[in-house]
Amino acid sequence: MRDYEKRFNRLEDRLIKECSSIRDDIKKRLDSLEMYVKQEVESLNEGLTTEQSQRDDATKEVAQELRDSTKSLEKKIGQLDEQSNQRQRELRQQILEQSKSLDDDMRQKYESILSVIDREVQELRTDKTDRSTLAALLTQVAMQLNNDFETPNK
Repeated sequence: MRDYEKRFNRLEDRLIKECSSIRDDIKKRLDSLEMYVKQEVESLNEGLTTEQSQRDDATKEVAQELRDSTKSLEKKIGQLDEQSNQRQRELRQQILEQSKSLDDDMRQKYESILSVIDREVQELRTDKTDRSTLAALLTQVAMQLNNDFETPNK
């Protein structure tokens, strides 16, 4: 029995040692695994942080470019609007000047035509035969045809 008891004790000691050894080994491995997982998580966190920072920077750059583009576009629109207004004013001025010029031309032509008509009317008045003279002439012709009126002999 003592022999068995010694054996059991030795077995038990050996089991305890092996359990302790296995426990230490498992603890080391778990610690090692835990360290590896922590390192990987930290590495991933750093990568995510870096990527997030890069994306933030890129977003800020795009936003700044958009603001600059918007300002540039607004400036160009303002310039185009000003140019359009200036050209409209110039066009209105040209139309006004042409209108005045045409009005003056029409007035001159009207006055010229009016003076020509007046001149023609005056010529007609001076050149036309008076009614009484025409009546006397026609009466004389009628009398000569009827031999009522004697013509002076020459």
